[in-house]
Amino acid sequence: MPRKLSYGQTKPPTLVDRFGIWLSARRIRSYVKDPTNKRIGDFGCGYQAQVGRLFLGSAKHMTFVDLALAPDLKDHSKVTAVEGRLPDAAAELMDGSLDVIICNSVLEHLGEPMETLHMLRRLLAPGGICLVNVPSWRGKWFLEFAAFTLKVSTVEEMDDHKTYYDPRDLWPMLVKAGFKPSNISCFRHKFGLNTFAVCRLDA
Repeated sequence: MPRKLSYGQTKPPTLVDRFGIWLSARRIRSYVKDPTNKRIGDFGCGYQAQVGRLFLGSAKHMTFVDLALAPDLKDHSKVTAVEGRLPDAAAELMDGSLDVIICNSVLEHLGEPMETLHMLRRLLAPGGICLVNVPSWRGKWFLEFAAFTLKVSTVEEMDDHKTYYDPRDLWPMLVKAGFKPSNISCFRHKFGLNTFAVCRLDA
């Protein structure tokens, strides 16, 4: 059954989840660098858009997309808030309209992730950067142990996972989505529990 709630909509992240978000945010910030005057999109951002919020004060404009978004995000003058299911929810967004795209811990929840990757490629502006984070197959054991056995992570999120990605799984999908191999860096991070990809477009 398709999920009906955004991450964090009804309960705050656990301590373990907050640590994972912090690690992802640290990596993402290192690639975004100075967000000033950049148009940034966070797809599958979660109800509170915890990573994307880091750039809200200095970015030129933010686009947040998820099933539901917090009221203050929807009311913010610098935010385009889109509520709906990926990739269809982003259908009305203009081609090449984003300088930075964030897709953090999203693809593993999608039955047809290629459709969303094609959408992200379509929306990325020339010279832009797309940052993708997904759990790895090594991470599967840790995430499920934390959720199902230790009860220190969200069971519902783990039950919604469709697959996991090592670099050799994710890299060909990024190429198929339209990114040049020479513009893709795909590697393990978070102690090998996640896979991270940096995809650029030529200016």
